[in-house]
Amino acid sequence: MPAAIPTVKDEALAILKGLGVADSAYAASGLDARSPITGETVAVLREDDRASTAAAIGRADEAFKVWRSVPAPRRGELVRLLGEELRAAKADLGRLVTIEAGKITSEGLGEVQEMIDICDFAVGLSRQLYGLTIATERPDHRMMETWHPLGVCGVISAFNFPVAVWSWNAALAFVCGDSVVWKPSEKTPLTALAVAAIFNRAAKRFGEVPAGLLEVIVGGREAGEALVEDARVPIVSATGSTAMGRKVGPKLAERFARAILELGGNNAAIVAPTADLDLALRGIAFAAMGTAGQRCTTLRRLFVHDSVYDALVPRLAKVYATVSIGDPRTAGTLVGPLIDKAAFDGMEKALAEVTALGATVHGGGRREIGGADAWYAAPALVEMPSQAGPMLHETFAPILYVVRYTDFDDALALHNAVGAGLSSSIFTLDLREAERFVSVAGSDCGIANVNIGPSGAEIGGAFGGEKETGGGREAGSDAWKAYMRRATNTINYGTTLPLAQGVTFDVDASAEKLRPTHPIVI
Repeated sequence: MPAAIPTVKDEALAILKGLGVADSAYAASGLDARSPITGETVAVLREDDRASTAAAIGRADEAFKVWRSVPAPRRGELVRLLGEELRAAKADLGRLVTIEAGKITSEGLGEVQEMIDICDFAVGLSRQLYGLTIATERPDHRMMETWHPLGVCGVISAFNFPVAVWSWNAALAFVCGDSVVWKPSEKTPLTALAVAAIFNRAAKRFGEVPAGLLEVIVGGREAGEALVEDARVPIVSATGSTAMGRKVGPKLAERFARAILELGGNNAAIVAPTADLDLALRGIAFAAMGTAGQRCTTLRRLFVHDSVYDALVPRLAKVYATVSIGDPRTAGTLVGPLIDKAAFDGMEKALAEVTALGATVHGGGRREIGGADAWYAAPALVEMPSQAGPMLHETFAPILYVVRYTDFDDALALHNAVGAGLSSSIFTLDLREAERFVSVAGSDCGIANVNIGPSGAEIGGAFGGEKETGGGREAGSDAWKAYMRRATNTINYGTTLPLAQGVTFDVDASAEKLRPTHPIVI
C-alpha cells in the first residue's frame, strides 16, 4: 500500500490566512470545502441564499454606477495592480488550486499564470476600446459607434479551472467598466475567496475602488439561480456542463440578458498518414490525460489512419500504462485525483458500456491512493470498433476513445458528428489536409489546431465553441465586446436636415405645422 498522504487541511488554511481571507468566511455549518487529494473537509464556509445573493448584486449595481464613469485607462490601472498581486501570490494561489481542484503543481501554477496573462492583456485593452467612424450618405453629418459599460457581470465558474475562467471574464469586465458578481463552483470555493482577498489588496493600492465592485457568493443552486434571474445582472458568463447551460440559457433569454456559455466539449483529433508520430504522441498524451481528463478541452476522441494505427496506438498504450498517478503535490506526478466519487462512477459506467460494445480497454480502474474518500483513477485508452455509445457524449474523466479510419472525409464526418463543438486538432504534414481541416468545410469547432492538441489554449485568442458548447467567447481577440453595449451615433453639424434613404418630411416652422412635400394618397 502507498504511504499515507499528509493532511492538506492545515496547509490550505495557512495559505488562506496568509492571503488575507477573513475569519468571517467560515461558519459552524454551511458549505463543506473539501480537497480531492484526500477527500477531507478543509473548511466549512458560510453559504449564501437568495437574500444575501440579492444584497450582493445590489452592492455590485451601486458600484457599477460609480465605476462606469472612471476613465478606461484608469480602470486598467486596477487590473495592472491585480496582475502584480497575482504575481506575488502565484506560489500560494497555485498551491491552493492544487489542493482544492487536484491539479498537479505545474498546472496549478499555470492556471495562476493565465490570470496574470489576461490581466496584462486587459491593461492594454483599456486603451483600445475602439469604436468606428462610419461613412454616412448625408452631407454635413458624422456617424460613429461608441462602446459603453454594460452593468453587473455575473460569473459562474466550474471546478476544473477554479480561478482562471473568472479572470478571463473579470479582467475584461473591469476595464470595460462593469462590476462583477462571482459564484464559484461549490466544489472549489476556497480559491475564489483567496482571489477576492488578492483583489482587495490591489483595490487598497488603487485607492478609489467602489465597495461591491467584486462580490463573491458562496453556495449551490439556490445562489446560482438568484444570480441568473436577477434583472440587475445584464450579462452572465456560465461555465459548466451542457445540461447546466440548457437551464441557464433560457432563464437569461426570458429577461433578454446576455449569456456567455462555455459548456461541454467532446473534443477530437485526427492523426493523418503523414503525421509526425513523436509529436503526435506527446500532444495526445497531455491533451487526453492532463488535469485527469477534467478539462473542457480534454482530448476524448482520436481518429487514426489505418496506415499509422499500429505504429502509434501501441506506443500510446505504453504511455498510459506507465504514467505516474498520485498526490498532485508530489514532484513527478502527472495525473492527480478526480474531483469526487460521482466523477469516478461516471468513468466506470462509460467503460462498462463500451466494453459491452466490443471495445478493448487499456487501463482504467481505481487506484488506492489518498484514503477511502479520494478518487484516483488510471487513465483509460479505449480501442473502439466504431464511434458509438458513450463516445458520442462527454464523460468528464480521463478516457480516450480511438477509432481507425481510411478516408479523410469519413474521419472529418466522424469528428463533427457529436453535439459539442469546442476544440479540435489534426496531426498532419499534408498542407491540403491541414487547410481543409481549418476551412469552412472542416472542423466545426470554435478552436481548430494543426500539429498541436486541442487542450491548452492561450488567452490571446477568443476562447469558446459552437453547437452544444454554447457559442460563448471569453478572453482574447474582441471578446471584450460582450461586456459592453454598443451605441451608433449620428451627428448633424450642418444647417439642413436631410433624411436617410431619400425620405422627405418637411415642417413649416413658421406655422408649426407639418407640410407634406408630396400629395397624400388615401
